[in-house]
Order: sequence, then structure tokens, then C-alpha cells
Amino acid sequence: MDADENLPRRNDDLAARLGKQDLDPYSVDELNERVELLEAEITRCKAKIQYAVNHRASADALFKR
Repeated sequence: MDADENLPRRNDDLAARLGKQDLDPYSVDELNERVELLEAEITRCKAKIQYAVNHRASADALFKR
């Protein structure tokens, strides 16, 4: 369990704000860059999820009766 898991979530979620942003002003190249950045963030989130699942499984195995 991370130390900041017990902290309240922020109200100004950047991902939610990105979803509401108007994409019309962006060029195709800028949109492709944005997609690459978002895909990298998805990969980072999935890695964090996998770490948490593995960490929990290890703790459960250690303390299993």
C-alpha cells in the first residue's frame, strides 16, 4: 500500500480536463504527438496496476494462513 493511497483524490483530474478539451485548434502532427503521449501514460498506468496486483498477491501469499 502506497503512503498516498489514503489521501483524498484531487478534484482537478487532468485526464478529465483533457477529455473536454477542444481538439479543433491542433494540427494532425500535434494530435499524433498527443496520442503518443497518452499511449505512454496508458502504459505507465497499466504497469502501476500490474505492480499493485503483484504486490498484493505477494503480501497475500506471505500472510496466508
